[in-house]
Formats: sequence, C-alpha cells, structure tokens
Amino acid sequence: MTYEISRRNFFKFAAFGIGGATLAAASLTGCAQNTKSGAKDDKTVSVACSPTPHADILNGVVAGVLAKQGYKLVVREFNDYVQPNIVTEEGEVDANYYQHVPYLDDFNEKKGTHLIPLAAVHFEPFGFYPGTKKSFSEVAKGDKISIPSDATNEGRALLLLQEAGLIKIDPKAGVKATKNDVIENPHNIQLVELEAAQTSRSIKDVAFAGINANFAIDAGLKVGKDSIILEDAKGKAAQTYANILVVKKGNETLDKIKALNAALTSDETRKFITEHFKGGVLPVF
Repeated sequence: MTYEISRRNFFKFAAFGIGGATLAAASLTGCAQNTKSGAKDDKTVSVACSPTPHADILNGVVAGVLAKQGYKLVVREFNDYVQPNIVTEEGEVDANYYQHVPYLDDFNEKKGTHLIPLAAVHFEPFGFYPGTKKSFSEVAKGDKISIPSDATNEGRALLLLQEAGLIKIDPKAGVKATKNDVIENPHNIQLVELEAAQTSRSIKDVAFAGINANFAIDAGLKVGKDSIILEDAKGKAAQTYANILVVKKGNETLDKIKALNAALTSDETRKFITEHFKGGVLPVF
C-alpha cells in the first residue's frame, strides 16, 4: 500500500465519521484477555499501544468516556513497534494506537498485513536532544549522533538534521531517506542507527540523540524545553506523522470501534492531551 492510497482511505473513513484515533488496550500485566478482533461486537474494547503517551491517554481519559457508554477498555502495552500490529492482525486485540501512516504503510507492504488507519489523534514532535554536547554549534569532526533505525523515523531524523544544516540528503529520498542517502556530511558525523526505543538511552554515549517524543517523555525529558531542534507542529511533519487509530480491515464498522474512535477524538481527550503533556504531545483533531 502506498502512502497516497492510505491517505485517501483515511479521509474516506473520516468522511463517514469512522475516523478518529481510538484504541483499546489490554494491560500488559495480569491480563489474559485474548478477544478475537471482529469475532463479536461485545462491550469490551482491547487496544495495543505504546506506554507513553498512548496508554496514558487511553487510561487517563478514554476509558472513562467509554465507560459512560457501557464499554470496558482493556489496554495492552508494548515497548516495540512490531508486536502491536501483529496482535491486531491476528485478532488478539481490536485495535492499536501508537503509529503514523508512513510506518503503517511500510509495515503492511513488508509484512502482508491488512491494517487500515481510521483517524489521526495526536502528533509527537521528533527532536534532537543534548548528549555529550549542548548545542549544534559545538559539532566537531566525527561526532556521533543517534537516530532511529526504522524505515520512516530514520528519514524523519535525517530531514531534521538537514534542516539544522548538519547534512544534506538526496532530494529523491524524502521521508524514506536512510544514512546511505546522505550526499553531504562536512563534519563527517557518525550516524548511529538504533531501535527507536533505544535512542533515549544513548544520550551519554553520543553528542546528540534523535528521539521520538513519546520516548523522550518516558526518559524524563521536557520536549519543548530540552530539545535542540524540534519538528514544527504546524508543518508537514504534523500532518504526515500524526498518530492514528488502526484496526484490521473489516472491523471498522463495529459499534465498539466507532465508540472507541469517538472517545479518542472527544473534547475530553483533547483537553487531557493539552493539559497533561504541556506541548510534548499535541491533539490534531
């Protein structure tokens, strides 16, 4: 599935009121829930997600909104970007909430899964944070900078480094750029590719670390205050990398999915995101 196709599908679902990032998740600890997605339209909604900010949003506000409608939300947390899609495809959960459309497109293409985006919920600005050095003005020959290794976030990091004037990438690569697409690197920067969840742990070992906002928050960083450079919340990045509600194709018409979607894009959820994360996470609905 190409990015353009996914975006068209997303807006098609949104036009019919189906879009709106919502996820129900099953608790990682002490939860034996194994609801087969789409098997029945019951009153339990299970969602796979990342701990921060997704589980915070789901447990902090969405569960309460759903409870008023007679639904029980079960949140299942994961610390990687692969398993949430696998358990959604296999029907172990009803939905997931942790990724953006470019990542979903790439996952479907490589894994042969049948997952579709329903709606955008929030944006987590990607940024670079000080490691052994405090400012890009201190960059020296051979400095190490950590970046995510997955197919979409790596390009995102490289584009931000290009914006900072540290490197130049092949224009043809765009958001799919890898370090092999770097065509100018005057400081001979060493780009250290790590799993996205590991970049925040690399701060002590690199000059600068490129970190997704959810992992930055997990690491105790203040996104707006501690970052050296941050994606523009009003720019293309916010439109492209908004975090979405995802289900397996065919389950988008279930009443509980519609209820989940409505709860995730409710006024209550918007207020919670704005007040709780103080700029580190931004509602986009």
